[in-house]
Amino acid sequence: MEKEKQQGKIRTLFDNVFPYLKYIGNRLFHLLPVVIIISIVIFTLIQLMPGDPILAMINPETTANMTEEQRVAYIETMRKVLGYDKPVIVRYFLWWKDVLTANFGYSVALNKPINEFIGSYIMNSFKVNIVGFVLAFLIAIPIGIKSAVKKNTRYDKVVTVMSMVGISLPSFFMALLLVLLFSAVLRILPFSGMVDPRGVRPEYVYYILPVSVIVLSSLAGLIRYIRNAMIEVLKADYIRTSRAKGLAEKVVIYRHAFKNALIPVITIIGFWIPALFGGSIIVEKIFAWPGMGLLMNQAYQFKDRGVLSTVLLFFAVLTLFANLFIDVGYALVDPRIKARRIK
Repeated sequence: MEKEKQQGKIRTLFDNVFPYLKYIGNRLFHLLPVVIIISIVIFTLIQLMPGDPILAMINPETTANMTEEQRVAYIETMRKVLGYDKPVIVRYFLWWKDVLTANFGYSVALNKPINEFIGSYIMNSFKVNIVGFVLAFLIAIPIGIKSAVKKNTRYDKVVTVMSMVGISLPSFFMALLLVLLFSAVLRILPFSGMVDPRGVRPEYVYYILPVSVIVLSSLAGLIRYIRNAMIEVLKADYIRTSRAKGLAEKVVIYRHAFKNALIPVITIIGFWIPALFGGSIIVEKIFAWPGMGLLMNQAYQFKDRGVLSTVLLFFAVLTLFANLFIDVGYALVDPRIKARRIK
């Protein structure tokens, strides 16, 4: 009897989850042509960059004692070894082969294979961006909902003014203000970096300022979107019906209104995540944070083709997964979309 109950639970779980997995698999399949087109654009742009990639890779000390003939022969040998003597179309497929085998090439700026350090840069960016955005979302939900419920009250007006101020301030300005206050004046937080070379300060204090900038720069916009979405939903007939039935106000707000207000919020989150990583170039540069933004900026300065193509591909894949998140999120919160798409 107990075994049958467990089998029934597993069957019910499978029936609920499988349509979503099938839908996600279907969406991923449809994203393949987009990935191919984006990869062609990225590869073409990298190939059109000025300068000889072989000359950029060769260490001048290696050819310092060579004659001109030996140097030319060495460069041509390197060109053949790295596949740069082959046609562009062949190099494109060789690039894809390397990417699929996690071989992203060699960094001229850092003088080592890209797959030796790219993972740590991605994780560093995820740590500050995802933690900052989750914190901003958790703070924005109650403030935005309360502002919508108390529309046109003093609380709502204060929140609206503060949100407008927050939206008006660019992230680099917030970063400089926080550095000035907490690092230069109060001297309680480090200016930049990720770890203390002396081993005196704990590692978490280095996260406070970058995460705070991401929270503050995301918070104002999120509050505005949640407030506006909730105001529209609270006007709906089913909300008045729920209140007329005598349901508790918290049930009406959080179970009925907020769930339906999530649809535009999910759209914003989906578009915000890749923009958050793209915008982190400024934050990571100010705080010397070794993330994808700082790596991209460095790769651009040194014309580091391998790193640039890897970072651009990362941002492209991140954007596509953000779109997939939006589609799945719609189906989770809206039964009409679920009935239409999840079968």
